[in-house]
Amino acid sequence: MAESAGIWDFDYTSINNITELLKENGLYMTKKFGQNFLISDSALDKIRDFAQCKAKTRVWEVGPGLGALTSKMLKSGASVTAFEIDRGFCRILKEKAFPSCPTFTLVEGDALKTWHAVYEKEGLPDVICANLPYNVGSVFIADLIESRCLPPLMVYTLQTEVVKRICASKGDEDYSGFSVLTSIDYENKEVLKLSNRCFWPVPNVGSSVVRMVRREQSLVEEDLSCSFIKTTRLLFSQRRKTVKNNLKSSGELISDKIEWALKEAGINENERAESLSISQIATLTRVLYYPKP
Repeated sequence: MAESAGIWDFDYTSINNITELLKENGLYMTKKFGQNFLISDSALDKIRDFAQCKAKTRVWEVGPGLGALTSKMLKSGASVTAFEIDRGFCRILKEKAFPSCPTFTLVEGDALKTWHAVYEKEGLPDVICANLPYNVGSVFIADLIESRCLPPLMVYTLQTEVVKRICASKGDEDYSGFSVLTSIDYENKEVLKLSNRCFWPVPNVGSSVVRMVRREQSLVEEDLSCSFIKTTRLLFSQRRKTVKNNLKSSGELISDKIEWALKEAGINENERAESLSISQIATLTRVLYYPKP
C-alpha cells in the first residue's frame, strides 16, 4: 500500500479489506473491548471537522482501532496521541498504519490507567476525539472531569443513551448525576446521529456524536468542585430515594446536619435529585462542607 508522510493508504470503508487485514494478522473482534469499526467515510469526515483538527492541533484519541479516524486527523495536520488497549491493533498501528509518521504517538494499554501519566508530562491536549467503546465511555469522561483534566474541546462517539444523559438538563427524563458532572465545565450538544450501518460489526444499540465545548467560566468555583462532585454522587446514588435519604445512606453525615443543610439551601428534604439544578447543588455543597461560622 502507498504511504504519504508515514500514513498508509487503507480503505477503512471496506469490510472485506478490514476482514482480510484482521485475518492476515491473526486478529479477531472481541466483545471484551466493545470493538466496532466506524466504516462511514462521511461520518469520519464530520467527526474530524467537529474536532476542528488542523495544523498543530494536539489530539488525544482513545480506542483508535485500526486508525480510521486517526488517519483523517493526521492528514489534516494534527498531532495525535492514541491510546489503544488491544495488542494486535497496536501492532498494526505501529508497523503498518503509521510506522514513520512523526505526528503520531501510540500509548499502549488501558487509557483509564495511562492517560494520567501523559497529562502530567505533556499537559492538556487541544481536543479529545474518540469513538469510545460503549463499556468504558462514561467512565472515561467522568474520570477526566473528576481529575480536572479539562481540554477546550471533546468530541465523542458514544451510545445514544449516554449522549442523551450528557446533554440532559434539570427536569429532563435523562437528567442524572452524569448530566450534572458533564455540564459543570462544558456546554454539550448532540451533533450527529449515526446509523448502525455506519459500523462493523453492526452494534445492537444506537450511536451519536456529542460535542463538548469548555465553558469560559465553570458553573462551580474550582475550590468547590471536588466537594460538589462528591455531593452530586451522594444525591444521585439511588434514583428513587429522596435527597435526604440519599445523603443519609452515605453514613458520612448525621441526620440533624442534613436536615439543617437542606433547609439552609432552600431544598425540600423530600425532593429527588432529578429536580435540583446545578446552582442548588452548589449551594447545598457550600452549606454542607463550608458552613459560615
